[in-house]
Formats: sequence, C-alpha cells, structure tokens
Amino acid sequence: MDISKISKQYMRQQLFLTAALFLIILLVMQVRSFDGLLTPAIVGSAFTLVVAGAITMIWARVASQSPDGLPTFFTAVSGFRLLLALAVMFVYYLACGRAQMLPFFLVFMAFYFASLAHHSVFFARVSNRS
Repeated sequence: MDISKISKQYMRQQLFLTAALFLIILLVMQVRSFDGLLTPAIVGSAFTLVVAGAITMIWARVASQSPDGLPTFFTAVSGFRLLLALAVMFVYYLACGRAQMLPFFLVFMAFYFASLAHHSVFFARVSNRS
C-alpha cells in the first residue's frame, strides 16, 4: 500500500468534490437569484478543505507508523469533524445572527455530508484493498 499515493488521491478527490459543490451553489445563486449563499459556500469550502488536509496528514502518519490504530483514527475523525462543524456553526451564529442561519446551515451541511460520504467511501475501499 503506497501511503503517499493514497493520501494525494484522497486530497485530490476531496478538492474536486468541493469545487464541484461550490460551482453548483454558484449556479443556484445565478438561477434563483439567491445573494446570501456566497459566504456560506466559502466557509463550507474552507472547512471541508482544511479538515481534509488535516485528515490526510494524520492518516498518512497513522497508517505508516501504527496501522493497528486506524479504526481508532476513523472513529476520532468522525467525532472531531462533528465537533468542529458545530463550533463553526456556533461562531457563524454569533457573527451573523439568527436570520442568516438557515441558508448557512443548508449550504454548510451540503459540504459536511459530501465530505463525510467521500471519506467513508474512500477509506472503505482503501481498507478492502489491503
């Protein structure tokens, strides 16, 4: 198992997924004239890419040094991602107020669930190969 190659593949796929979702949101903004979706899309994209970068680096280290710890790593990543997402939503609520939370929540959750699904499918396939 080439850990470096798998790490790069994960990050590349996550980048493409995030860019595609961002472009879909921009398209929705153009078609439906929603002006309030750009900030949530930027925050969701940044969150997804930062978390994916951290997961990539930590997974590569755990996989190379202690492959027996990978199940614990996957559990910890799920919890960390959820807590970080809640923190981001709370900070956005404090910064922008209640009126803007619904569009932010919907857009942010689209990025969150896309990232979560990609993570689950990607590492399930990686685990089955080894």
